[in-house]
Amino acid sequence: MTPLQLVARPLLGTFFVSSGVESLSEPEPRAEMAGPFLAKLREKAPGLPDDDVLLVRVNAAVQVAAGALLTVGRLPRLASLALAASLVPTTLAGHPFWEHEDAGQRAAQRTQLAKNGAVLGGLAAVISDAGHQARIHALRARARHRRPCPVGSRKSSLPTKNSLPTKKALKNARQSLGQKGASLSAK
Repeated sequence: MTPLQLVARPLLGTFFVSSGVESLSEPEPRAEMAGPFLAKLREKAPGLPDDDVLLVRVNAAVQVAAGALLTVGRLPRLASLALAASLVPTTLAGHPFWEHEDAGQRAAQRTQLAKNGAVLGGLAAVISDAGHQARIHALRARARHRRPCPVGSRKSSLPTKNSLPTKKALKNARQSLGQKGASLSAK
């Protein structure tokens, strides 16, 4: 993990943990705000529970659990995927700037939507983990471009396990050297 990831991932994770804890402690205001969005969503997904407070609590629990995992660096890709999946409906339900008549309210909601979009981009970076992929590609490229040792080089002339002489071969070599040495000294 790079030093930047050591800082960025906990920052992203704590954002979701604090937001999730707040939603778990007071889900009613968020459920009321998400009500119109959830009603439209139920038309598309009829199996969705009718209890808005329950859905807000489930979303908050996902954010707390996945945010904690991301903060401590456990399963960062999976945690980021879960957070991204929970952030999209949260953003659409919580910041529908297009429904506000007041220019100030509209601008504030648009800013919040853009902020959540930026956070989603950070989560996408963790999911793709470009640093991890770059390391893998660098290692593969290095292995592809590694030159084999030429014959006769220092590395290729080192003995291998199979090329080492056996005890019998060493004994025979000593005997033949001993006989040659004896014949040389006799002359």
